[in-house]
Amino acid sequence: MATHDFLLPVPDLSAVRAGNTGVEGVWHFDSGTPGRHVLVTSLVHGNELCGAWAVKTALESGLRPRRGTLTLAFCNLAAFDTFDAARHDASRYLDEDLNRVWSDDKLAAPTTRERKRAAALLPWVRQADWLLDLHSMHEPCAPLLLTGMQPRNLDLARELGAPRHVIVDAGHKDGVRMRDYGRFGQMADNGTRSLLIECGYHGAVESRTVALDQVARFLRASGIVDEHDIPAEWMAPTPDAQQAIEVTQPVVARSMDFRFAQPWQGLEELERAGTVIGWQDGEPVTTPYDHCTLVMPSLRQLVPGVTVVRLARRVA
Repeated sequence: MATHDFLLPVPDLSAVRAGNTGVEGVWHFDSGTPGRHVLVTSLVHGNELCGAWAVKTALESGLRPRRGTLTLAFCNLAAFDTFDAARHDASRYLDEDLNRVWSDDKLAAPTTRERKRAAALLPWVRQADWLLDLHSMHEPCAPLLLTGMQPRNLDLARELGAPRHVIVDAGHKDGVRMRDYGRFGQMADNGTRSLLIECGYHGAVESRTVALDQVARFLRASGIVDEHDIPAEWMAPTPDAQQAIEVTQPVVARSMDFRFAQPWQGLEELERAGTVIGWQDGEPVTTPYDHCTLVMPSLRQLVPGVTVVRLARRVA
């Protein structure tokens, strides 16, 4: 398995770690004026530092909502505390993936450290109307904005105008993501919006730039701040076009015996159906249709039941 240099520095969170809500790592600001309840989350995985940099920057800038409320959260601080750039995958979580526990049955049984942390974060997730969840990826890849299956989120992604690649997807078989929890997961337009941004490779310095740009675009679109409240340097250039790609199916590992046919990086569009992308228990795994795009291929978290790649086609 290829290794990649981890060049993004570790943010010093000591001055912002406590929060102002009684829940460690959670900051909440109420404008006192009607408006949306907006939540921006980072460090859902302890080795995904770019979001922590963006939230830290927002806090240190003194940004406050003019309407509605703004909540900023550093989520899995306990996993972050174990971070070691030389083995950063090990700090993704402590007991289980914090972004797979957002279902009422798991939240009702906080038997792991991640479920206990999710229970502490739950009131802020429940009250949010708009959610931006900041993440990064195991492998080098262009940034990806994940909308879920709700058309309202795809519309918002197009309004933001960045990044270039937008992924329409239904989540993971091994558990519910925060961005799909409760009202966020309902198909009817109930006023909520939830986006998950994969800002690039975990250790890429550029991932921090993408995270801050997404925070700026999201807050501006939410209407809780005015355009001039966002520092100009937070914004990156807008791509000349966006491409939406809809995930049609995941490839889920049945065992530890899975290998790729090539060192896929993600966003490869394979022209012909039947192209071998890897082998599962010695059997070929092939593309099911022409012009099949590979989304986030990675074996770094390989265990039975984990999605190792998602297969997608372009949305017109």
